Amino acid sequence: MMKPIFTSLLLGMIVFPASFIVAADAFPPPTIPNSQIRVLPRNSAGRQYELYVSIPASYYRETARRYPVVFVTDAYWDFVKIDAIRGALNYDKVAPEYVTVGLGYAGENLDYGDLRRWELSPAPLGGGGADASGHASDFLHTIETEIIPFIEREYRIDSSHRVLAGGSLGGLFALYTMYTKPDLFSAYIAASPSVEVDNDWLFGYEDAFAKSGRTLHARLFVAVGGNESSRQLAPVKRFSERVVARKSPGLAYSFRIIEGERHAGMQFEAYAQGLIWAFAPIAQESGQSK
Repeated sequence: MMKPIFTSLLLGMIVFPASFIVAADAFPPPTIPNSQIRVLPRNSAGRQYELYVSIPASYYRETARRYPVVFVTDAYWDFVKIDAIRGALNYDKVAPEYVTVGLGYAGENLDYGDLRRWELSPAPLGGGGADASGHASDFLHTIETEIIPFIEREYRIDSSHRVLAGGSLGGLFALYTMYTKPDLFSAYIAASPSVEVDNDWLFGYEDAFAKSGRTLHARLFVAVGGNESSRQLAPVKRFSERVVARKSPGLAYSFRIIEGERHAGMQFEAYAQGLIWAFAPIAQESGQSK
């Protein structure tokens, strides 16, 4: 009589029979409930955007209700993070239900690194050719004139409560947006923003904004990982010190060092804390009871 074949999965001393191992395509993959993918027409710059949209469950019940919206860059990485956080924050009554919109790209086998360098950076990053980066103004124009109008036409959005979130270059883009179109969003979340690019370009941009006499009316949350490299940690801390020193009367500002975390791992706590900060004035209005 043949003995059964066993396969070790290297889980301590546990072994499983070969029949336990199932092909990856044997069952359907998990999906995010109430989520949609919306592809926009290719724009004049040849860019085609894919929007990841997630709607709260109450959206279909409370048909007269309008919802705050959180836009997040790098949807292919960060959409799931922002969306997963929503339920816990709402349950704890520290944030309302909100619509999540991830900003991504349409197409197959894409190089996200090249795509995001092109449009999340307001200044040249170096390398890759003269046109490979520094097009944040184009991306912001697309968000303002195409993406936001599309979302607010297709979904019941409370336009007075728009949040823009992003990490790394996405965090830099969020800050750039705040100093370029300060009234476009009500709150900004910058997780470990790359403020050091192009020899501290953002510092000069912030200084020009302050000298222009324009004002900020927003909530801003900035965070950085405590275990990040000094090349990332030090510039973000310097930027935070600059913001505090400005004492902008219309800016509600919060800064956190996420201890024990590095550049990518810090984003989970940064987004959670950032959303709490962003929605603090209206959290109790929409929070569900336990």
